[in-house]
Amino acid sequence: MTDTDISSIGIRRDMAAMTFAEKVLTRASGRTVVPGDIVNAKIDLAMSHENAALVLRSFHEIGAEHVWDRDRIVLLFDHRIPANTTKAAEGHKTVREFVKKEKIPNFYDLREGVCHQVLPEKGHVRPGMLIVGSDSHTTTYGAFGAFSTGIGATEMASVWATGELWLKVPQTMRLKLNGVLHKAVEPKDVILFLIGQLTADGADYMSVEFTGPIVDEMSISGRMVLANMSMEMGAKNGVCFPDKKTMDYLERRVKQAMYPVVSDQEAQVAKELEFNLTDLEPQVACPHQVDNVKPVSEVAGLVIDQAVIGSCTNGRLEDLMAAEAVLRGKKVCDSVRLIIVPASREVYLDAADKGILSSLVRSGAIITNPGCGPCLGAHQGILAPGERCISTTNRNFRGRMGSPESEVYLASPATVAASALAGRIADPREVRR
Repeated sequence: MTDTDISSIGIRRDMAAMTFAEKVLTRASGRTVVPGDIVNAKIDLAMSHENAALVLRSFHEIGAEHVWDRDRIVLLFDHRIPANTTKAAEGHKTVREFVKKEKIPNFYDLREGVCHQVLPEKGHVRPGMLIVGSDSHTTTYGAFGAFSTGIGATEMASVWATGELWLKVPQTMRLKLNGVLHKAVEPKDVILFLIGQLTADGADYMSVEFTGPIVDEMSISGRMVLANMSMEMGAKNGVCFPDKKTMDYLERRVKQAMYPVVSDQEAQVAKELEFNLTDLEPQVACPHQVDNVKPVSEVAGLVIDQAVIGSCTNGRLEDLMAAEAVLRGKKVCDSVRLIIVPASREVYLDAADKGILSSLVRSGAIITNPGCGPCLGAHQGILAPGERCISTTNRNFRGRMGSPESEVYLASPATVAASALAGRIADPREVRR
């Protein structure tokens, strides 16, 4: 992708006010769009993890011989690393052979970590890009001002072959988040609260814009939490508009010029909602739906068997530091298994260098390699029937982390750490007093 591709948004200044989604899809489709239009969009970047093996099967079935642009494809392994079954190992082998045959330069084997953390770290994500990934939480890159969304394996096969994809131009929902968060209330609490309010289909196929003082104050890691879980309210994409924090993060990693894209102030949106979150307390999503959200005070005291801190939602350095601050000098309850999963090798090394990991281990935590294992119930912490887990991951569907007879509660790193100490779901504000 050339710099001109993204900067060409500027030629539209003489035309009607547009939202972020309309601007990106106008540029990507080469024609002026409005919500509801079906466009054939040119994709800037396509990401797949292990399910690249499944994509490859469809790629061959449609008769494709080579990818459209090897430089615009990023492949990595993160869900089942190291391979947990013979089938997973065979899939890894197939993808490695494909990468070698097609000479795809942007391939990260099982060393680097979770896709949604690794792509920004490695400088693949820029504001204004149109990014698709064969993973639901591809929406994460919206934290950097990209339009990013998850697609299926057969759609990705088409993208690999042609570099294009049909997309319906979404309507826009603008969420303005006002107030000041309590120091023990984290971005995860914010997004769980919003999902609880809007419900799982409250933003179906909409472009959700996160704005307001709370977003402005939020770190890049926090904004990644919002964008990541925006799809749990049905969003097509979620976006936080780039500011100095965004550009400072990206300029250390991105080699190309960057052209942030934002909605015009006067652009029409389908829905605009404001929330004052000053009095928000830590939130917990209860089984077996992400939108089954309650204040922690309503579920405190439920005995837990396992606690997990990690994933593409909350496995960053900021998250591990928040957990360590709660656990420092204390011991995890004997009956609880606390599993820590750094989101990437970079996060792992930073946490190790800062003494965060050693402190967590001294408190009784188990540290695994960066990856997705426990989140999807692949390995590294599968739940038995009747067991209860509190986790910083992003889904709590029945059977998500193991037995369909187990229960998963979703919460912030501070709430999970406080719960691991207590052996029951606990309010982190009580620990920090």
